[in-house]
Amino acid sequence: MRLDEDVPDHHDADIIIRLYDLRREAVMRESRRAITAEYWPATPQEATAPMKADHPLNAAWRQTVGYWEMVFGMAHHGIVHADYLVENSGEGLFLFARTEPHLAAIRAAGSPRTLQHSEWAAKDTAMGRTMMESIRARVQQRMGGR
Repeated sequence: MRLDEDVPDHHDADIIIRLYDLRREAVMRESRRAITAEYWPATPQEATAPMKADHPLNAAWRQTVGYWEMVFGMAHHGIVHADYLVENSGEGLFLFARTEPHLAAIRAAGSPRTLQHSEWAAKDTAMGRTMMESIRARVQQRMGGR
């Protein structure tokens, strides 16, 4: 049990380091690369396309979204210090920022729980709210070219 839930401790650091190690696994690294490079949805149809089993990004979508949901779920359920985890998980917030405008369509095409922990991290943590300001601006700037 944590002595002070407002301050991260060595257990939080250990979990975050382990999560970082998982990100470095070869298949996970390739999935993250594919989503980062190729998933820039401008429409609800583009946002939900990778959810189809025959889509080239389907496996990468499932692995990447599943990973970030697991990570943010740990914070959401109090397993790891939320702000400390979110501060070290900008990539997950960056993915959420790209999906955020199409969240209703994504959930309708899959599950109403899709990206629930990512949304919580972005909107209900102090660090997430702070980081999302600049992340949303970066995503909008990148999408402006489409």
